[in-house]
This record gives sequence, C-alpha cells and structure tokens, in this order.
Amino acid sequence: MNLRKQVVWALCLLAPVVLFVLLVLRASSAAQTEKHLLYVASPGIRNDLEYGGAGILVYDIDAGHKFVKRIPTWDAPPGQPAENVKGIAASAKTGKLYVSTIKRVACFDLLTEKKVWEKTYDGGADRLAISPDGKILYIPSLEGPHWNVVDAQTGEVIAKITPDSGAHNTIYGPDGSRVYLAGLRSPILSVADTKTHTVVDKIGPFSNSIRPFTINGSQTLCFVNVNELLGFEVGDCKTGKMLHRVEVTGYQKGPTKRHGCPSHGIALTPDEKELWLADAANSSIHIFDATVMPPKQTASIKLRDQPGWITFSIDGRLAYPSTGDVIDTTTKRIVATLEDETGRHVQSEKLLEIVFANGRPVRAGDQFGIGQKH
Repeated sequence: MNLRKQVVWALCLLAPVVLFVLLVLRASSAAQTEKHLLYVASPGIRNDLEYGGAGILVYDIDAGHKFVKRIPTWDAPPGQPAENVKGIAASAKTGKLYVSTIKRVACFDLLTEKKVWEKTYDGGADRLAISPDGKILYIPSLEGPHWNVVDAQTGEVIAKITPDSGAHNTIYGPDGSRVYLAGLRSPILSVADTKTHTVVDKIGPFSNSIRPFTINGSQTLCFVNVNELLGFEVGDCKTGKMLHRVEVTGYQKGPTKRHGCPSHGIALTPDEKELWLADAANSSIHIFDATVMPPKQTASIKLRDQPGWITFSIDGRLAYPSTGDVIDTTTKRIVATLEDETGRHVQSEKLLEIVFANGRPVRAGDQFGIGQKH
C-alpha cells in the first residue's frame, strides 16, 4: 500500500472519532451556556411572610441553590395582610411567568422581569395552569364554582367552565388536549376539552374530596390525595373508574399545621418510576415504586417541617417539597435548603424551574410533579 493510500485509510478510520469528539464538545458547550434557575413565589405558605417574605425568589440550581435575586410582586398596604400566593406557571415559548394570589393574577416578562399585565377576576383566583404552547391559562376561582379560561397574552377571559366543585387545583395535560379540574368540595375530577372549553369527562368518585393530584404523561392514570387519607388513590382517566386505594404503612395520622389533610402533596418523577407523597404530621416524604400497580412503598425521608406540596426539577434529579429542602432523587438525601438573602428559611408550595440558554428561556417546568412519558 503506497503512502497516499495509507493516509486516506487513516483519515477514514479517524473521521468517526473526530466527529464524535466534535459532537461531544458541541454538547458540552451548549450545556455550559445553560443556566438552571428555580423560581419560588412567596408568600407560598398561606400568607406567612416568615418563610421568605413577598416576591418571586430566584435560585441558581447549578450553584447549590444559591440565592440570586428577588423579583417584586405586590406590597401589602399598611395594616393589611399579605396576599396568599396560590399558583405559579411559566412558558419558555412566550417568555412569560404567571403568579396567582387570592385576589389577582399577574404576568411577568422573564427577560425584563417587568409586569406585563395584572388582572382581577370574578371570584378571585387559585392554582392556575398554562397550556403547552403558552397561549391559554385556566384560572380557578378561589374555591368557587367556576374556572376562567384566559388569553395568556392579554389576561382577558375567553370562556368560563362551571363544575361547581370548589375550584382549586388545575393541571393542563402534556398534549394540550385536556385540562384536569379538581374542586376541594368534590370527590369527582372533572376533565375539560381545550377546543370547546367544556367538561367532557369525569373521573371518580374517589372516597373523599380531592386535594392535590397528578397525572402520568400519557394521561391514562391520575393519582389523588383525598381528605382523611394518609396515602393516595389511583384513577383510570379513560374509564373514569377509581382503581386503587393505597395507605402509608409504618406511620400514623396526626395533627397538621395546614390544609387539614394528612397527605397534601403528591408527584410523579418525570420518568414515572416513582411516586412521592407528602406526610404532614410526620414531616416526611414517602416514596413509592410506580412501575407496579398499585404503587409499592419503598422509602421515607424526614424533612425540616411539614410538607404541603412536592414538585421536581425538569430532569428529575432533584425534588422540591414545600419545606425548602432540596432532595437528590437518586440518593434520597437532602443536598440543600432554600434560604433568602437574609438567611431566613424559605418555604413555598408554588415553585418551578426555568432553564435559560444564551440569556433566553428555553424550557420551563411545572408546579405539579407530572409524569413526562408520552
């Protein structure tokens, strides 16, 4: 083989290696330009300012959840209590962040951090949800009869849905076709069609009124907290039937600081392998294997206070109970705690991750721990 052929042959052998290295370097460079931030709305535990004051607190996830800044929201008039934050939602596609309180909803621009619009709605507001394309908000009235369907760009109401269930928690399905409407005075989970903005299905009844809940990515199963239960129930989203009732073992119900519900907080890891459950009286999180049905209890984690909510980072590596503890989902260990700029312990039931690349939002998480397998 002459020298020229040897060179050509060597280049052919090296080409895949060179391509692989270039791709790895490109991916590494892209990862380095990303910034992962946690947005925490406060007061996110009732209207208690002791857990972080008022505003949207931003943390650098990549820097061990270091406090970055506080975005102003509303200051209570002198002598008046602060407004409870009821929900948070964001869209990377539109670059907007939404926060609801018992009295109002506001839209913030994620780049300028300025308020784009602020609206009050008939009956107040509770835990809102946003469509995958960032165009529509479903905003429950404050434990009232109806949900307002709202144009996310303007805040204007475009429809109203009235299940008369005590409007409370809201989940927009991952494919954008359905919205799940839970009222805290009903054992029925209503399902709305997003084309007609009407209730087209119902899941349940469950054994008691529904509190927090979550769904899997394919929207075939729902997992619900109900009053009086230290545990959860499972529903079939297709047939509308309740399938299972799962009670926590090894722990007893006891007094709770908030919500009056033994388990107020439930979330699926994005890969849907685990279900995480709040236990207020025992200041704990209980973890279940969700690859079997009914899910099987496998572990528990002690927290610094009573949890009332759980969500996850977008990649599922971190769990965020409302206590401000940050948990590594692989080791099941607490790896950080949220503190504000004064060193005060921060707690909130309204938080989510937003990822920025080259200064612009590219991915947004959700306040609910929703399964992401489609």
